[in-house]
Amino acid sequence: MDTIANIPTVAHVIQQAVAPVFLLTGVAGILGVLTNRLGRTVDRFRLLCKLNGAEAEEYHGEMRTLVRRAHWIHLAITLCTTCALLICMSIVAMFLGVELAIDLSDAVSLLFVAAMLALIGGLLCFLREITLATGIIGMGKRS
Repeated sequence: MDTIANIPTVAHVIQQAVAPVFLLTGVAGILGVLTNRLGRTVDRFRLLCKLNGAEAEEYHGEMRTLVRRAHWIHLAITLCTTCALLICMSIVAMFLGVELAIDLSDAVSLLFVAAMLALIGGLLCFLREITLATGIIGMGKRS
């Protein structure tokens, strides 16, 4: 009988966990974009590394920018992944609180705020990488 009485409580927790799960989907989409950008940056860098002599010298500035872009993308991926992990931990804390009958609302709030800060940091790093990427376009003017 005790188990049946807990079903509405668990159902309520599941309802509360839906919003963070949707947020996880959004973060996963951002991570997909970031990994694609990192892959393209690395591919371009490898291509330019194969050049020799004066041709290689001509692209030295772009290669430096590609290294900086890769750094910012890597940092954005790290922060967004941290965000996703913190969201998962907040969902787990919700369920543990219900199952163990412990008030973990402070922990859930703290984890969620930390997740949002990590996401903000990741998006700011992404914005910086975009700025670097669009700056290369001005360098690439060749007749």
